[in-house]
Amino acid sequence: MSQSDNNIVPVQHKSDPLIELFLDDLWSSRGLSSNTLSAYRTDLCHFEHYLIKSGIALCDATQGTIRDYLDVRFEKGFARTSSARLISSLRRFYGFLVIQNRIEVDPTAQIKSPQLARKLPDSLSEADVDSLLSEPNLDDPIECRDKAMLELLYATGLRVTELVSLTMEQISLRQGVVRVVGKGGKERLVPLGEMAISEVESYLVAARGELLKQKMSDVLFPSKRGSMMTRQTFWHRIKHYALRAGISTDLSPHTLRHAFATHLLNHGADLRVVQLLLGHSDLSTTQIYTHVAKARLSQLHSEHHPRG
Repeated sequence: MSQSDNNIVPVQHKSDPLIELFLDDLWSSRGLSSNTLSAYRTDLCHFEHYLIKSGIALCDATQGTIRDYLDVRFEKGFARTSSARLISSLRRFYGFLVIQNRIEVDPTAQIKSPQLARKLPDSLSEADVDSLLSEPNLDDPIECRDKAMLELLYATGLRVTELVSLTMEQISLRQGVVRVVGKGGKERLVPLGEMAISEVESYLVAARGELLKQKMSDVLFPSKRGSMMTRQTFWHRIKHYALRAGISTDLSPHTLRHAFATHLLNHGADLRVVQLLLGHSDLSTTQIYTHVAKARLSQLHSEHHPRG
């Protein structure tokens, strides 16, 4: 049985200044999101709390100390993925302390991350995507907005956070591109495609003004209150349409992004092109989609080839 990190101990004390210094450095040098910084803070504060109970300072932690903490987590039933993230956080933190000359030896140097099974991303079939995109009622301003968002998401493979934070100046319907600010503040240009352009044009004419109700906003897809929509709200909207369309696939925040990548590869797109479109800095991150595409091709061969 796995537990969340928040359940191991309540972190109520003020975190060590070294943790704050490390997080400030991550924020300024890497431009990491608040969610990522929060995950680092959670891991490090829980480890610090364990050390305080053991009478050990952060700078005095050893390889043995960390192994003991991992053993405690194992006994409490924490998942391997959770411990892998913790080890990653500790590695980065203690690597930072070495660079800052706060410690001489990195206690994580000989700590290995647990082996994780490679999880293939869930994806929607092309038929499921068609059903999903056909659900919104274009006579309703909110559903007209949702339709444009769904078409744009499937056409570009944006991350949900990238989608909901788009501004009017980031999209050019005349040129057919959207300028995306991704992780670490990196920008990329992604082509839209005819369907997405058409739906966004229709939405801008028929629905955006009604949603804003004379409020001034540069958000491309505002909520009904005229402000930026949260990613959670958008995924509630997607699940709403999936339910209406009778789609049984368990939707995640990346389902349509996965579908975008997988369907491109199924239709012969080059892996490096897909990497650029997704905004992956490392090609290995994109390569997982080739497994999904190959699995689909094997299934098609098995079903339709006379000797499959």
